[in-house]
Amino acid sequence: MRPVSVVGVGLTQWGKRNDVSLGELIVESAKHAFEDTKRLAPKDIEALYVANAQSERFTEQAHPANLAAEFLGISPKVTARVEMACASGGAAFRNAFFTIASGQAESALVSGVEKMCNVPSSEAMRNLCLVEDLTWESFHGMIPPSGFALIASRYMHEYGVTQEQLAKIAVKNHKNGSKNPIAQFRKEITIETVLESPMIAHPLNLYDCSPISDGSAAVILVPTKEARKYNDTPVDVIGSGQFMEPSFNCSNMQSLTTWRALVNAANNAYSMAKLTPKDMDLAETHDCFTIAELIEYEDLGLCKKGEGPQLVDSGDTEIGGRIPVNPSGGLKSKGHPVGATGVAQIAEVTEQLRGEGGPRQVDGAITGITQNLSGFATHHVVHILRRQN
Repeated sequence: MRPVSVVGVGLTQWGKRNDVSLGELIVESAKHAFEDTKRLAPKDIEALYVANAQSERFTEQAHPANLAAEFLGISPKVTARVEMACASGGAAFRNAFFTIASGQAESALVSGVEKMCNVPSSEAMRNLCLVEDLTWESFHGMIPPSGFALIASRYMHEYGVTQEQLAKIAVKNHKNGSKNPIAQFRKEITIETVLESPMIAHPLNLYDCSPISDGSAAVILVPTKEARKYNDTPVDVIGSGQFMEPSFNCSNMQSLTTWRALVNAANNAYSMAKLTPKDMDLAETHDCFTIAELIEYEDLGLCKKGEGPQLVDSGDTEIGGRIPVNPSGGLKSKGHPVGATGVAQIAEVTEQLRGEGGPRQVDGAITGITQNLSGFATHHVVHILRRQN
């Protein structure tokens, strides 16, 4: 395989975007990504991957990859939609990475997009419930909030995390998001704000949960040997891992508190990069719920199993700490337009490694890791990026 680099990233404003259609949202982030490169135009794109989970349900629009090609005015030789629920973005990026690495294309655009605010919140939640096994879990009430609440309750039983410690994760991410101009929620909160917010599914309150969002993100990939033609500060993709549990359902997972698919995906990425967790300068993780970020600390190897709560208390995951996590604000504050999330994680780490994080910049960042999940944490995609010397 040949080395691959990121040479352009673009993001839209996230939140409720009634001002644009699905196609226009795709164009908005792609335009920013092309402006981020030098001498690379839409006509030069040879592969297009569109990460989208549920455009049919949210916008009554199917075939989003071909829609994207038409709106962008391109006719790439490789075009595909990638649907892996909340991990669609990470999976689409991985497909594009291997397309370039294998020599099948000389350039690839990854577009992640979701418009979720077109429908009432109750309908949006029903749509998201389809991600789980409808017959054996969703029908019986095992839906995203209750599923992750079960995970949180089990973690509390095994390791003793408190609601206050989970609240600290939300507080951190909203603080980071307040510094991110594209974030859906740009207001800091307190531990009291989290604990006094409505209970969604014990022990998770409203502020322990990520929101429904509209948004789009775009990333452009080329072979590393060509990267400096298009950007003075390219970022190399040096590790990639993807793994699934041997279970679709939460009830069949071997463990609710150790996500073996994440451990395996992370180990594959570390092995490819020839690095260890100690080499990471920052992480963008899938904090769909605060308990998810906590477990991700451990299963990414940022601390030992059961030490996530202590890592929270130490402040090491804050900007300026040993391993800042979700400097973008994460899903909690930045938002969670499902198909766009994994692509936006790549964009954030790329900007951080280029020193373009602004007030949320992680000083001296050279290497970063992203982690994107779907379902009840049964599927994970991990990537490691490094600033090119």
